[in-house]
Amino acid sequence: MSIEVRGLLKQYGEQKAVNDISFTINNGEIVGFLGPNGAGKSTTMKIIAGYLLQDAGTVKVCGIDVKENPIEIKKKIGYLPESNPLYSDMYVKEYLQFIAGVHSIVDRESAIANVIKLTGLQIEQKKKISQLSKGYKQRVGLAAALIHDPEVLILDEPTSGLDPNQIIEIRNVIKDQGRNKTVLFSSHILQEVQAVCDRVIIINKGRIVADDTVSHLQKANQGAQTVTVQFDAAIQLNWLETLDHVQKISEIGPFRFSIQNSNPGLLRKQLLELSLQHNLNIVSLQTETQSLEEVFRELTFKQ
Repeated sequence: MSIEVRGLLKQYGEQKAVNDISFTINNGEIVGFLGPNGAGKSTTMKIIAGYLLQDAGTVKVCGIDVKENPIEIKKKIGYLPESNPLYSDMYVKEYLQFIAGVHSIVDRESAIANVIKLTGLQIEQKKKISQLSKGYKQRVGLAAALIHDPEVLILDEPTSGLDPNQIIEIRNVIKDQGRNKTVLFSSHILQEVQAVCDRVIIINKGRIVADDTVSHLQKANQGAQTVTVQFDAAIQLNWLETLDHVQKISEIGPFRFSIQNSNPGLLRKQLLELSLQHNLNIVSLQTETQSLEEVFRELTFKQ
């Protein structure tokens, strides 16, 4: 296990910011860490990265206890905090040289050149950090997290401040890094998480409320699902009303219907049988799945 969290607890007075959570992440996994503001995401990530001590529970990174070996852990982790603290009076390359020195990198020039190219900082590398846009400052923070080629990446809101084109570029960087690293990242852009991750962990009020693949979460949190079907000619509405598990039918276009039901697989089969029985052609037939945003709202609003 690259990241192993067991019974983690962090308390501020009477408030439990993180309340007895456990999860594991394997090498090569890119896991989205989601939750409302104040849910405990950043606190958990700071503890994993060794920047904050827990009150109870254990965290291991690459088999090493974070609390017992904080310096050794920092060699294995690349951490981009939500606040992304930078030395604004330094030039980009100067700052990266400083970070490379902190990590005792031998071939610093090569490491800096590689990470500048990787994060798309070529045209800004000779500027002072204070002269950069928020998006490029975010790239500098990501470059600093990657420069020592860590085994584990902890990224707290890595695409904050980026424009749509930059988001796609950084998304590709994260996906590429996930081929041989463990990546845990949080984001409020749920479409971004859905595009990058197969698995998500959702935390709410300090507790984990979901830990599964995106597809399983979408299926598990759906009650009535929607099948849309379009025929090539008019049909009688009562033909659809007699099908099994149908809850609601809406005509949404010429010969096109939206059907809420609890068993979309069976319904699709029955629609095909219906078309054969009445000598009809089906122009389109699809099942609409819940978006990750809808799943997120359901899991965090009902708590």
